[in-house]
Amino acid sequence: MAQKVGPKGQVVIPKKIRDELGLEPGDEVIVTLVPQGVFIQSVASTKSLKGMFPRSGMLKLLEQDRREEKK
Repeated sequence: MAQKVGPKGQVVIPKKIRDELGLEPGDEVIVTLVPQGVFIQSVASTKSLKGMFPRSGMLKLLEQDRREEKK
């Protein structure tokens, strides 16, 4: 699903995906830069990312990001 980036850098998450994730207006998401592009995750999500993207390097990036946040 291709989406256009608006003048303020905003991107609309398609309704089908919002419904599947249970996202509603005002909910927070985490936006992470990964080697393949951008990863968007619901803050309320309790799913573990471990093993979800094998060999992508995402787990290492997320762990590094967490360590840097704690500083």
